[in-house]
Amino acid sequence: MTARVSLLGYALLGLLHQKPSSGYALRREFATTPIGTFSDSPGAIYPALRRLDRQGLVRGQVEASAGLRQKQTFRLTTRGLAALKEWLERPLTRADVVRGLDEVMLRLAFMDEVIAPAATIRLLQSLARELAVYLPTLHAYLDGHRREMPLSGRLALESGIRAYEEQSRWVRDALEVYGAAGAKRGKKRGVSS
Repeated sequence: MTARVSLLGYALLGLLHQKPSSGYALRREFATTPIGTFSDSPGAIYPALRRLDRQGLVRGQVEASAGLRQKQTFRLTTRGLAALKEWLERPLTRADVVRGLDEVMLRLAFMDEVIAPAATIRLLQSLARELAVYLPTLHAYLDGHRREMPLSGRLALESGIRAYEEQSRWVRDALEVYGAAGAKRGKKRGVSS
């Protein structure tokens, strides 16, 4: 897929996969839910929808309305679904862990609805591996530079390390939840685990 899509664009594709929506409804979603880390500004949402429409990833359709303004509802296209799946299935890299955990969590949020839970488990396993490699690097840096670091810098680094350690614990817990859910599904089908 050659279409360049922003993180906001992928968030919109994921939301439109859940249900076709107007720009106004999408703005409300950003304003009233935890996905609100994105701006609900019309200056962000509408241009992003226009870009996705030009790329053929969504299609807007004007619908009849009782009010003065016509309502345009956006739907994910086949090409948009393919772009969303490609983004969700993209292999996790060290850069994703170092600079983009927000994007990783956004991908995780949409995965089960778009692709099989097995892909979600693979993403979590990959995240666990990347964190297991990255955390010792951070600890080694702190140990090697502790004496020359300003107190505020050391404390900031320690805060980051603790956040990654907590993320690592959360990933292990999430994998346990998926394991338990898989075992429960197997029992319902009469398969022993």
